[in-house]
Amino acid sequence: MTPPSQSDTHARPTRLNLLRTTTAVLRLADGQQVHGKLQVISVTGGLIGLSSPLNQGSIVKLMFRAETGLIFGTAELLIPISRTLQPFRFLQIGDDDRCRLNAVIQSHMDKNRLEQKSIVWDRVW
Repeated sequence: MTPPSQSDTHARPTRLNLLRTTTAVLRLADGQQVHGKLQVISVTGGLIGLSSPLNQGSIVKLMFRAETGLIFGTAELLIPISRTLQPFRFLQIGDDDRCRLNAVIQSHMDKNRLEQKSIVWDRVW
């Protein structure tokens, strides 16, 4: 497993706003499991909806299913932004998991580009 990479230009990683409900499972250090709904995901972290926020700084094992398969990583929970939304950052994610995550993000970006081109083309005609 490797930590998320930081580019030399410090460009913000592409974020994917999930339109479909994507359930995630967080396993806490004491073995407890908490279910949440991913709202946003990137190769460096994301935003998850929880019934109530967990402790800031908690280290969790995070698992969710994407179109490309299961994705596992170790994440740190950050300061909640509301009573139900909490950001996280990946501390470790396996190379295969990173490839699956990148593939999902790229696929959605490509799909969005095609949809935008279609909209522009329709407006021209």
